[in-house]
Amino acid sequence: MPPVLDVRGLQKTYTGHGRDVEAVRNLTFAIRQGELVCIVGPSGAGKTTLLRCIAGLLPMTAGEVILDGKRVTEPPPGMAVVFQEYGRSLFPWLTVRQNVELPLKEKGLPRAERRAKVDAALEAVGLADSAGSHPWQLSGGMQQRVAIARAVAYEPSVLLMDEPFAAVDAQTRADLEDLVRSLWRQLGVTVLFVTHDIDEAVYLGERVLVLTNRPTVVMADVAIDLPVDRDQLETRASTRFAELRHDVYGLIQEAKAGKRPEQELP
Repeated sequence: MPPVLDVRGLQKTYTGHGRDVEAVRNLTFAIRQGELVCIVGPSGAGKTTLLRCIAGLLPMTAGEVILDGKRVTEPPPGMAVVFQEYGRSLFPWLTVRQNVELPLKEKGLPRAERRAKVDAALEAVGLADSAGSHPWQLSGGMQQRVAIARAVAYEPSVLLMDEPFAAVDAQTRADLEDLVRSLWRQLGVTVLFVTHDIDEAVYLGERVLVLTNRPTVVMADVAIDLPVDRDQLETRASTRFAELRHDVYGLIQEAKAGKRPEQELP
């Protein structure tokens, strides 16, 4: 099977104030249909820059991103993004239902089909009883569920998530992590999840891509061989979870110290 998302030699250099800053250098990886892949790396490694380039929200300096066999040059119809700042991505004057339905209207779907998809998405994230509420009436965790429901209802080929749980408390974060795993298994959606939290990356992912410091390349692609069924207590207490966390943490420390992958060395 060809990859659903193929990132080839992606480069991003920012130019301004008389100098160039190379943020991402020759970054290459692929994700197959139905995978859940997490990205971690040192602070400032360009994780958000990478995601915005993949989503067509930021122009690349070089390289290409292929989604479903087509080159991404602008926000593609087969991709949805959930951002960290859920409060800024929802329209406070619209109800929960209207927020979730909005991209489906722009997609041109008939009213009955829109209603069915919105109902299913709200049910999936546990917000069926909050459809008539406004975002400002909900907790932060519930607002992020609305943002996830909107992305799910859109039925994307790839769902991009940019540190979506960084602004919620620890208990809500655990609930949302389990929600993402549940939706991923139920719907078969392909997920690329960016996080700064090593434990979260190991708990969520089937693979973890570890990035180097800037200019960013892929330091390592770590296979997460934990059981598909995961539990916040049992999984995190397991010996294998601790081993994987140790490995990923060690790679990030090496990246912070300036180590680069062997194939990049002269």
